[in-house]
Amino acid sequence: MSKVIEISGKEFESTVLNSGLPVAVIFYSNDCPICSSVMPVFERLASEFCEKMLFVRVNKDQNHELSKKYHIKASSTIVFFRNGKEFCKTLSGYTRRPELKCVIEDVIGNKCECLERNKTECDVLILGGGPAGLTSAIYAARSKLFTVVVDDSMVGGQVASTYQVANYPGTNGVIRGIDLVNNMKKQAMDFGAQIDDMQDVIQVDFSGEIKKLQTNKTDYYARSVIIATGATPRKLNIEGEETFAGKGVHYCATCDGAFYYDANVIVVGGGDAAVEEAIFLTRFAKKVTVVHRRDHFTATKSSQEELLKNPSIEILFNTEVKAINGKDFVTGVTLMDNKTNEAYEMDTDGIFIYIGMQPQSNLFKGQIEIDDYGYIITDENLQTSVKGVFAAGDVRRKEVRQITTAVGDGSVAAIMAGRFLAAYGV
Repeated sequence: MSKVIEISGKEFESTVLNSGLPVAVIFYSNDCPICSSVMPVFERLASEFCEKMLFVRVNKDQNHELSKKYHIKASSTIVFFRNGKEFCKTLSGYTRRPELKCVIEDVIGNKCECLERNKTECDVLILGGGPAGLTSAIYAARSKLFTVVVDDSMVGGQVASTYQVANYPGTNGVIRGIDLVNNMKKQAMDFGAQIDDMQDVIQVDFSGEIKKLQTNKTDYYARSVIIATGATPRKLNIEGEETFAGKGVHYCATCDGAFYYDANVIVVGGGDAAVEEAIFLTRFAKKVTVVHRRDHFTATKSSQEELLKNPSIEILFNTEVKAINGKDFVTGVTLMDNKTNEAYEMDTDGIFIYIGMQPQSNLFKGQIEIDDYGYIITDENLQTSVKGVFAAGDVRRKEVRQITTAVGDGSVAAIMAGRFLAAYGV
């Protein structure tokens, strides 16, 4: 019999926070390869230590609020509790038995209580591990500058979830997004860059000569900073969108499209991402309906041509999604014809939303100059309004946002950061 208890967010306080024993909680997702590897280790150690520790598992996708509260960014993530509070270190991603057993023994032995915060000093601190951040790391580390990349998730950015990158020079259109960024990551680390992913950034301070960044466990002190935090999918902000996130509402067809084999799905948007992902979804879904509020697409002509000739795709121009409906999962949407103002219902098994991106810049408001849309303003050398702080990639204000422009930004930002440091004798 398994010694691991499955609970929901409603049972978390009574089971975990009020437990008389220390507790290990693993947050997992269905169909997660990493979880499939870690869970048997977690189960076996639960049998070994069940008299001294409670072992619990929580489905991250079915308990969004709880996952958000404890900053769970990836599956699997193991969080430890003692006397109702988080205790000791958090383990994310692939976790080997010796590492997990060591932390369990420390929690049971109450050895983590007085752990001091880590302190890291560096020449170049890069915030964000997408193509812009990793390229900056390659250039900076190769220049013999001590370089640290901090990311609040797994490194890779949006590209990591792209099925195939067809227009990156030198790849012949046959490279997966995850393979491309993993190559960048390895190259940066081979040059000596330090990658600190899965970090929750609490605050930054760019006011002094030495820039400061604080995460839950580490204080970073940097002589220069490159902001490459990228952008995230923009939300429709309509009824049902948040309720059904992960339960029929998606922002990545590559990640979730396979769940919709032989189903009917809707894609919202009219740009390159919407058109390309609609085409991709026809690998699984029997019908894809593209809903766009305008009377024409803004995607490239080649993408539009491929979309229009696909018999599995239907297009609704001059139409908006006003609500997402369902009970436990999405069952349909409320649409409105912009020309007649007529609202009507449409059944669907899922909805994929591609209406633009939101720059991840809130952390820097009040510290550097940001435009009305949230994009960081830089000069031609990618320096922000604060000397020694640069910005690269999708987070900065510019006209074109592609992987190639991101890596171009990354190289320029790193070179200019190096010149800035050289002027101060670093």
